[in-house]
Amino acid sequence: MTQRPGNQLFDAYFTARDMREVFCDQGRVQAMLDFEAALARAEARVGLIPLSAVAPIAAACDAGLYDFAALGEAIATAGNSAIPLVKALGKQIASSDAEAERYVHLGATSQDVMDSGLVLQLRQALALIENQLAQLADSLATQAQRFATTPLAGRTWLQHATPVTLGMKIAGWLGAVTRSRQRLQQLKPRLLVLQFGGASGTLAALGAQALPIAEALAEELQLTLPEQPWHTQRDRIVEFGAVLGLIAGSLGKFGRDISLLMQTEAAEVFEPAAPGKGGSSTMPHKRNPVGAAVLIGAATRVPGLVSTLFSAMPQEHERSLGLWHAEWETLPEICCVVSGSLQQARLLADGLEVDAARMARNLELTQGLVLAEAVSIVLAQRVGRDTAHHLLEQCCKRAVAEQRHLRAVLADEPQVTAELSGAELDDLLNPAHYLGQAQVWVERAVAEHNALTV
Repeated sequence: MTQRPGNQLFDAYFTARDMREVFCDQGRVQAMLDFEAALARAEARVGLIPLSAVAPIAAACDAGLYDFAALGEAIATAGNSAIPLVKALGKQIASSDAEAERYVHLGATSQDVMDSGLVLQLRQALALIENQLAQLADSLATQAQRFATTPLAGRTWLQHATPVTLGMKIAGWLGAVTRSRQRLQQLKPRLLVLQFGGASGTLAALGAQALPIAEALAEELQLTLPEQPWHTQRDRIVEFGAVLGLIAGSLGKFGRDISLLMQTEAAEVFEPAAPGKGGSSTMPHKRNPVGAAVLIGAATRVPGLVSTLFSAMPQEHERSLGLWHAEWETLPEICCVVSGSLQQARLLADGLEVDAARMARNLELTQGLVLAEAVSIVLAQRVGRDTAHHLLEQCCKRAVAEQRHLRAVLADEPQVTAELSGAELDDLLNPAHYLGQAQVWVERAVAEHNALTV
């Protein structure tokens, strides 16, 4: 059986199909052809080329008409994808209208075609990512509210700290998603711009009609016309890559937390179960965090890809040698990896399985020690901070040494019972009574999400 080349084994796991389609050969070629068709329309609007040339040129700007394998072979010699594509486009047009072929690609350079085509692809990619982020945020907001008051052990340095709530933890994930959505909105005007400068960025070949054509071309493509061409000024696409890197990192944090909460020793929160999901080839009992693995994997891969974009920024003069080339596969791969991470994150958020009873039991693993701070703070107001801190420290050490609950040790300590009643101690050692502003943080994170959604 003949198999077509590609990354079919891992794509379904690590990428989202819609994003891979944006950056497949068909998507790349069609975006460049969309630029060529729009250029013909713009130049006809300004009167540089006859209107009769537009239809034959536009008809030939269909990626389905071209042999991608042949284009790939030609790129190896030409040095970029636009040169062989424009040649093939010219031949396609000439086969039906030799006159129209004279007007194709007039005044443009290869990088105009490739960069503007890339921006058209990035517009699609951005829309997909924004939609994925919005759906993930909706799910996280729902879950944060659902578990706003569900206590679990806070963990600092991987050790039990004072109690938090699961809703507060989820609200932290939500806040990071909301900030990334804001960043994408802010960068959009800088990213979605036309690239059109001709050979060296001056558009000299178009004479006095250059600016009107550029304006018409930007309008045709529904892009903004920047203050000047940006052939070797790459901050726009690097900024987008950097924000995607932040998204990958934030999702990695989400995945890391889930994987730790799924550990056998914790067993508090789980990825949604599904037939065959997370199993082992040898151990029937296993339930591995396979979704979280994608999030952590993406957070590990993307920074290196983003660093390539940063490394490629100091491009030479008006056209770069090699540095521009380093971007071609890098930014699309970032988009694909991040989209796959978002896809898995949404599945996790939608189907979180929570064991609140296990959380309560885990809070008791230290036999009250995680709430020593609560007792110390109240006692400090009565006997002084240093005295209270030293006293609780000694009680905690005694509780560990004697393997007794802190409540029992405190009840045996005259200096404590002289100040705090049994009822007060019970209240102070109740995790549900020491959650601080956890619920407020949930409300604030959800409110910020809702404000952005509106």
